[in-house]
Amino acid sequence: MTFAKRLPAALALLLLVAACGKPGTPPPKGPQPGALPSYQVRTGEVINGSPTLEAARGRGHLVVGAKEDQPYLGEKNPATGEYSGFDIEIARMVGAYLGFGPDRIQFRTIASANRETALSNGQVDYYVGTYTINANRKKLVGFAGPYFVAGQALLVRSGDTAVHGPQDLAGRKVCSAAGSTPYQRIEKDHPEAHLVGYDTYSACVDNLITGQVDAVTTDNAILQGYAAKVPDELKLAGAPFSTEPYGIGTPHDDTVLRLALDDALAAHERNGDWKKAYDATLGLSGVPAPAPPQIDRY
Repeated sequence: MTFAKRLPAALALLLLVAACGKPGTPPPKGPQPGALPSYQVRTGEVINGSPTLEAARGRGHLVVGAKEDQPYLGEKNPATGEYSGFDIEIARMVGAYLGFGPDRIQFRTIASANRETALSNGQVDYYVGTYTINANRKKLVGFAGPYFVAGQALLVRSGDTAVHGPQDLAGRKVCSAAGSTPYQRIEKDHPEAHLVGYDTYSACVDNLITGQVDAVTTDNAILQGYAAKVPDELKLAGAPFSTEPYGIGTPHDDTVLRLALDDALAAHERNGDWKKAYDATLGLSGVPAPAPPQIDRY
């Protein structure tokens, strides 16, 4: 069942209003999106030697993997099919550097557990969706960036005073996306918790609000978006307990594409687009923009 369908009536109404946007309707609960930056499309230089880009130019557009249920990061409007959020803006700004305007980028929702497969078999040209760079994944895919650093955290109901960190999870039901780094960390480091896995974090949040699980764990950037949507019902508990550098996933052997994306990130960080994109998306959850992390070229 989808995020909007499974949330309680108040939040379901929030999403419906946000999707419809009818005149005279009350504003949805939580911060609203601001004005998004636009990105100049590079036309003077063609990046050669990337089979991924050659295929994209042949079909006429990029196909970018993304999330669709992460507020202010990667979110799909159920009424219009449009994607929005910080990750979506990252995908658009680097796409412009590669020569593709926003009208030539097609987003495709890919679950966490299927990201490596989607990149390996050509379902997507690159992936931008809270994708933590780590050594094991680098054996399967390439990574440009990082473009943001998050940390694993816990989301609980607003009235919960017992959970302040992972040390308090013994005997409690903890939900995360199956196959994700946060899921694997709880499984390995905190086996005393009762771990529950779903395809999406939105399903975990649904179950948290309805009392079927006691906590949701993933990166703080993702959780702060959910908490900002319903601040009377949800809150973050304690401080982050990991370091999660987000990268742009690429096909493993397409070094030309990976390095071009590194160049694109660096250019848009220098010209201010990165901060503008953050302020208009993830910044609306109440956390000011940090300094962009150093890009790790390899």
